[in-house]
Parts: sequence; structure tokens; C-alpha cells
Amino acid sequence: MAYDVTGRLHEIFDEQQVSEKFRKREFVLEVQDGQYPEHIKFQMVQDKTSLIDPFKMGDEVKVTFNLRGRGFNKNGQMLYFTNLEAWKIEAAGGASYGGGGGGQQAAPRPAAQNQNPTLRAQPSAAPIASDDDNDLPF
Repeated sequence: MAYDVTGRLHEIFDEQQVSEKFRKREFVLEVQDGQYPEHIKFQMVQDKTSLIDPFKMGDEVKVTFNLRGRGFNKNGQMLYFTNLEAWKIEAAGGASYGGGGGGQQAAPRPAAQNQNPTLRAQPSAAPIASDDDNDLPF
């Protein structure tokens, strides 16, 4: 499932060559959530690392991302980590960069309701069943 969030670019880091076959680039987005701003770190990987190039710190952008999580066993202890993997960045009111759009703005997709209006989940497919088709009590 894809999510999107709108905020101001707070920090942009240099690209890192993690291994021979893997590279990443991180950036921090400042998102207003109530009285205090949140600073959220995203990463871009492989061919997406240049998506941030057209922007500078202070720009207002909309970031579309996937929520990724992995676990690994280190010395007999299971450890987990989570990443916010950005795959499209666009000016808050304008042009799109990434996501295979060729630099053109993508058509807006409907967003699910969320308490935080700057963070919205975007359904990737039609619902499996309507409320009339299931026997769940809620």
C-alpha cells in the first residue's frame, strides 16, 4: 500500500553506496502535526536516489512512499527495522518527479481517511468485499 505526506524539506543527505549493488539516499521532511512539527526520515534506493535533485531545503513537497519492514537474526536475537521508502516526489502544488511518470504530474488517487491530514494511505486495489457481503460484527 502506498502512502503520501506533504511537508517541507528539512535536510537532504548525500547518496551512499552501501554495497556494490545497493545505493541509497536519505532526506528529512518536516511535517506539521498539531502544535509541534515532526521530522520524518525517508530513503530512496537504487535508481530513485536522484528524485530529490530538483528540490532544495525549505521546498514544500509531497512524497509518495511505501512502508517497508524487515527482520534479521543477529547473534541469536531477532531484530527488526522499518523504512519509509520514497518512490515519487513532487512540488506540493505542481510537477511530479519519479514513479515512472516521465516528469508529468500523475492523476490524483483517492486517499483514505486519517487523523493526520498530511498523511494519507492510498488503496492499491478495489475493496475485496462491500459491507453487505461480510458477516463481521463491525
